[in-house]
Amino acid sequence: MFRTKRAIHAAGFFAAILLGFGSLASAAESVPKAASPKPAEVVRNATEVVARVNGADIRRGDLRRAEKVIMSGQRGLQVPPEKQKEFDQEALSQLISAELLYQAGQKLAVKDLDKKVDDRVAQDKARFANAEDFTKAIKALDMDEKELREFIRRDMVIANFIDQTIAAKITVPEEESRKFYDQNQDKFTRGETVRASHILCGVDAKATAEEKKKAREKAEKLRKELTAGADFATLAKENSTCPSSKQGGDLGYFGKGQMVPPFEKAAFALKPGEVSDVVETQFGYHIIKLTDKKGPQTVAFKDVRPSIDEYLRNQKVQAAVNAYLAEAKKGAAIDMLLK
Repeated sequence: MFRTKRAIHAAGFFAAILLGFGSLASAAESVPKAASPKPAEVVRNATEVVARVNGADIRRGDLRRAEKVIMSGQRGLQVPPEKQKEFDQEALSQLISAELLYQAGQKLAVKDLDKKVDDRVAQDKARFANAEDFTKAIKALDMDEKELREFIRRDMVIANFIDQTIAAKITVPEEESRKFYDQNQDKFTRGETVRASHILCGVDAKATAEEKKKAREKAEKLRKELTAGADFATLAKENSTCPSSKQGGDLGYFGKGQMVPPFEKAAFALKPGEVSDVVETQFGYHIIKLTDKKGPQTVAFKDVRPSIDEYLRNQKVQAAVNAYLAEAKKGAAIDMLLK
């Protein structure tokens, strides 16, 4: 099934520095562990200017942070010593692009910028169990909260510039989306799906052996009632501990990989109208009734057009940002000082 990915242009890279390609927590967890330099070395290296863009300094600390985030976004990435300089140059190029966009973005007003920064920081903090974990996460990216706030502010300025001057002009005509759909049919296939109902005799994860035994016995009793002709939906409404009981146990359509393995295996093995034996999962004991089964099919254009439009629009925005940066660099005073 077709899925879109957000285009990572210079602004996206800058946002990635903030949130680690998706979340600050995942970035912090993925940062490679290395021996810590001595305090004096940290200060000297972090403040060393590695590039200057129209008079604005980019320091080694900025570059080190950017490289950590790049590596956190590609789990398992290791940079061989002979490739380190090349890696440094690529990360620095991204930082220079971000700085050019930020300088251009400062000419445009961002409404309620301070409040938006406050809200973003609050959202980031809310992802962590406590303030200590939040502090550890941003420290893993060589930041403190003050620096995080500044990065968020810069990112919002860049995003506002791209939205107003570039993205606002981008359109995706229907014929383009249709052409993409027609030329990429393999991306719009949906595997086999089934529609099923179930009755769950739930047990708590900490349930005793006796409690589990009683739940299974109840499920076996209900299974016998079904065999004797009882109505499945009625029994589900009266006995199932799953919220789906309100719909007579109906779970709707689902494909492989959406349910826990024992449930999925049992459901896909049934024919429409058949009822399973009692199936045990971590949630308890299920009785499953299959109501429909559909083979693989191609998803209709109208159903995937929003995703295609988003994908193609991101592609165009990225290309337009790259074109803007190519021109901006021609007229900018850029000093590469990285050794």
